[in-house]
Amino acid sequence: MRIGCPKEIKNHEYRVGLTPESVTEMVHHDHEVWIESGAGLGIGATDAQYVTAGAKIVDGPDPIFAECEMVVKVKEPQAEERSKLRRGQILYTYLHLAPDPDQTRDLIDSGVTAIAYETVTGPNGQLPLLKPMSQVAGRMSIQAGANALEKAHGGRGVLLGGVPGVMPGKVVVIGGGVVGFNAAQMAVGLGGQVTIMDRDPEVLDKVGTFFENRASTRFSNKANLEDAVAEADLVIGAVLIPGAAAPKLVTREMLGLMKPGAVLVDVAIDQGGCFETSHATTHAEPTYIVDDIVHYCVANMPGAVARTSTYALNNVTLPHALRIARMGWMDAMRANPHLAEGLNVHDGKLTYRAVAEELGYDYHAVADLLA
Repeated sequence: MRIGCPKEIKNHEYRVGLTPESVTEMVHHDHEVWIESGAGLGIGATDAQYVTAGAKIVDGPDPIFAECEMVVKVKEPQAEERSKLRRGQILYTYLHLAPDPDQTRDLIDSGVTAIAYETVTGPNGQLPLLKPMSQVAGRMSIQAGANALEKAHGGRGVLLGGVPGVMPGKVVVIGGGVVGFNAAQMAVGLGGQVTIMDRDPEVLDKVGTFFENRASTRFSNKANLEDAVAEADLVIGAVLIPGAAAPKLVTREMLGLMKPGAVLVDVAIDQGGCFETSHATTHAEPTYIVDDIVHYCVANMPGAVARTSTYALNNVTLPHALRIARMGWMDAMRANPHLAEGLNVHDGKLTYRAVAEELGYDYHAVADLLA
C-alpha cells in the first residue's frame, strides 16, 4: 500500500503522524511511504532521516492526498485538507467529530473512510490509541495550570506546592480516568492539596487506594462540585464519554462561587469541553478570562511536547496501521473488532453511534458494512 504522511497545519501543532522508525517498519513490510518535506522537523526528524528510513519526500501535501491510499496524521484534518480527501481513501488520525459538525459534514461529503484513533478500543473498554495522549495531557494540565495561576498570567498568584508556613494550592480534578489520574499524580508531586472527583465508586476506590492520604476522593454530583470548585485554586476538567461530546459539569453560575484568579484547565476541550464557558484556544493564545476565572482550553496540548507525544502515539498506532496496510481496512476490521470501533465515516455514511446521535445523522452500523 502507498501510505502518506503530510505536515500538520493546525496552530502550533508540531507532532507528526509517522516517525522515521515507523517508516522503517512500514518499508520493511513492503509498503511505500511518502512524507511531506519538513513534516518531522517539529520532533527533530529531518527529511534525510526519512529518506534513510526508506521514505519518498514530496513537496507539499497535494501529492499525498492525490495519490496515497492511506493518509496518516495526528490531528483532525483542517478545512483545506478535507477538501483534498477522496472516496476510497483511508484517513487514519484523531477526529473528535462530536463537537465539530463542519468536519463531520466534509468527511461525509468526501466519501473518505475515516478511522479515528480516539474510538479504537481495547480489552475492557479501554481506549489504547487515546491513552498515551491522555497521559501527556493529564500531566501537562498541572504544568499549564500552575503557570496560569501566576499573577502575570491573570491567576491568583498561588504556588501550588506552597512553602513552609504557607498552605499549598487546592487542586480539584474532575474525572478519575487516565487524564485525571495523571493530573493528580503531577499535582501531588508538586505538593498541591488534591481532590479527585468521579461518579464511579470503583474509580474512586482505585485512585483512593493508590494515593492513600496524599489525595482525597469525593463523589461527583452537583452539590459536591459546587462546593469543591468554590474552594479550588485550580480545577482540571478530565471527563470523557468515548466519541461523544463532553458533559458540561461546571456551569457559568458556578464561576461566581470561585475565587477571583482561580484557573480552569479543560482537557476535554477536544470533545467540546466540560465547562460551560469553555471554547477552544491555541498554544499561541492559550488562556482567556470569564468572570475573573482564567480558562486554559488548548485543544492540542500534547503538541507542545511534540517529540514525547509523537513517539508515544506511534507506539500504539503503528500496529493497526500495518494491519490496515496489509489486509485493507475491511478485512482488518473483520479480523479485529477493536479496530472496527475506530471507523467513524465511510463512503458518505456516519458509522459511530455517539456522533450520529449528537449531530443528528443516520447511524450505519459497522457490522452491517462488514457483513
